[in-house]
Amino acid sequence: MAGDASWRPPRPCEDYWWEWKHCRGLRHAFHHYYAHGELPDCSRWRDDYAACRAWEKDRTAAAREALCESERARALERKKHGAVWALRSCPPPDWHRPLERGAAK
Repeated sequence: MAGDASWRPPRPCEDYWWEWKHCRGLRHAFHHYYAHGELPDCSRWRDDYAACRAWEKDRTAAAREALCESERARALERKKHGAVWALRSCPPPDWHRPLERGAAK
């Protein structure tokens, strides 16, 4: 394939390595367990690192597809969570009035 020679992984292989090292770290594991109630699954980063190295070494189509699928899954995962707040198109009509003292109770 002519496009294989010019294709590069979405990230450098070192990025996958450092993300895997970060994921395996104690501080990240503790935070992830606190936030999500389970330990993080770092195998995806390790697999991506191995696929990136396989691409650099042999230029295999399987490694290329594995990296592309993984990055697509990451992009979909980021888009899955919408905005927390509903954005306003204009301020409330009484925005300039002082707040009432007892309204917070």
